[in-house]
Amino acid sequence: MLSHKPPFRIYRKPELLSSSLVVGWSEDAGKLGSKVIDYLCKKLKCTEFAEIEPADFFPLAGVSVEDDVAQFPESKFYYCQQKNLVILKSSSPRYEWYRFLDSVLDVAEHYCHTTELYTIGGMVSPSAHTAPRDLFAIANSMEMKDVLSQYDLARDFDYETPTGQRPTISSYLLWLAKKRNMAASSLWVPVPFYLVSTEDPRACRKTVEFLDRRFGLGIDLAELDDEVAVQNQKIAQVRVNFPDIDNYIQRLESSLGLAHEENETLLKEIEGFLRKKD
Repeated sequence: MLSHKPPFRIYRKPELLSSSLVVGWSEDAGKLGSKVIDYLCKKLKCTEFAEIEPADFFPLAGVSVEDDVAQFPESKFYYCQQKNLVILKSSSPRYEWYRFLDSVLDVAEHYCHTTELYTIGGMVSPSAHTAPRDLFAIANSMEMKDVLSQYDLARDFDYETPTGQRPTISSYLLWLAKKRNMAASSLWVPVPFYLVSTEDPRACRKTVEFLDRRFGLGIDLAELDDEVAVQNQKIAQVRVNFPDIDNYIQRLESSLGLAHEENETLLKEIEGFLRKKD
């Protein structure tokens, strides 16, 4: 099947035909990718079946720390037999993007017979947390555009990689998938800038809702609704206690911009409050 020793390990071989792959990156605005993947795996009771070994793609001399917990780079595959769905939760590789993403597609194509894939991403937005979340999609083929046209997605999203910068890893994956004639799309949800380093449960809900409709997953969204309500209550408390913060958010709700210093103050206060333990 594969002529060289691949940089991944297969624990078990799923029996899937024409499966779909959903990819979420751990380093994401509002923790969107990892949060969506974790929610899917929990609700669908997914089974881990493979991983990409980190040695060739990540610096292993040190690890990042978040909330006093060491964060080791991981790239693990899961599947749900009943829904014919494959899921990858991965850190973004630091080295050898091509080989890494080629390995992702090797696992999907050769072991899961994947025919389409979706990546998940959050993008920084100047909007308020009370604004409805839009879901934007970029397709790598007319076939995928036809699929996405059946759903209520934002249509006015044009993106070009800035001159001198490398493409996003999701864009690169879409390009490699196209070379294999695999339909693919990257899904993007705007995340308010003051929720980027914490969590945005409303963005997560928007993404899960689309995937639920696309794949007929039958997922209960009640937990995400509760998380949205709790976060809104916490931010409402900040607005009551700090009139300046309330004023900043009101201006965002009215599509009025903030000065740089005001942005920094809003971000610092909301992030600090949300990170406090209950």
